[in-house]
Amino acid sequence: RARAVKAVTDRARAAGFVATGYIESRVGTRTLANSHGLFAFEQTGGASLTATVRTPDGTGSGWGGANANDWSGIDAEAVGATATEKAGSSRNPVAVEPGRYTVVLEPTAVGNMIPLIGRSAQARSADEGRSFFSKQGGGTKIGMKVADERVTLISDPSDNLGSSMTPDGRPTEKVVFIENGILKNLNYDRYWAAKQGKEATALAFGAMKLMGGDSSIPQMIASTERGILVTRFWYIRPVDQRTILFTGLTRDGTFLIENGKVTHAIKNFRYNESPIFMLNNVEAMGAAVRVSASEDSSPGAAIIMPPLKLHDFNFTSLSDAV
Repeated sequence: RARAVKAVTDRARAAGFVATGYIESRVGTRTLANSHGLFAFEQTGGASLTATVRTPDGTGSGWGGANANDWSGIDAEAVGATATEKAGSSRNPVAVEPGRYTVVLEPTAVGNMIPLIGRSAQARSADEGRSFFSKQGGGTKIGMKVADERVTLISDPSDNLGSSMTPDGRPTEKVVFIENGILKNLNYDRYWAAKQGKEATALAFGAMKLMGGDSSIPQMIASTERGILVTRFWYIRPVDQRTILFTGLTRDGTFLIENGKVTHAIKNFRYNESPIFMLNNVEAMGAAVRVSASEDSSPGAAIIMPPLKLHDFNFTSLSDAV
């Protein structure tokens, strides 16, 4: 861990910048047993490294992060290089008017937003008419198209080796939420499943994967006449559960794209946007990678997301915070 921290701080110091961050490696065991014969046991682990690098004048901020099942999956050199490069590139940002923009979202930004769909895909709220996944007139939207046909969103325990059982002691299973744009499943807890005569969902808690495509971030930028490149989002809070609408801020590297090139660092935005709207506005998708997407920089579950190019992303106001 000390060598990993040094890899980040040496890189920042060589550029004349200041580095801070979080590093965590955890292991543990969990056992559940009851008088009805349940016995479940698992060994868990996870590791994360995140770094924020700032310029001495306070105008530039860059971020890098990695999340893995164990420490061998953390590339500290890459984290430090990314954060330092972003800090230098984001100095002296200019103001750009808020509005609806074409955006290129790096995988971390996608990972900040798309898992919110999984958290919202609860069968009970859909059945009771309180959810985006409620069908007008009653019932749910299972079997209906809810996203672009390129979108497949799953929770797979094989991606999340740190958690092999549900909170109530059942082995986790692969759950396909959206397949080729069609809603396939919602999450049934044991109580609601019994009440509705359904099977309870054995969901890998928090794990989420959005299957990707074959476009790279440079290709997405090159194909954009005018847009915004976003490193990540921060301070994400719910606004409307019926549309899965959230608000939050861009952070640690936001850039203007003009005529296929990144031209300026720009001031951060506040946005009001729904991840389900995002998945209906897809223009291009890249290869999915594992990201560190939690606000507290903890290891967390496996979040595997591609970069996305989207149209009509809604930035509502400017933020002076770096």
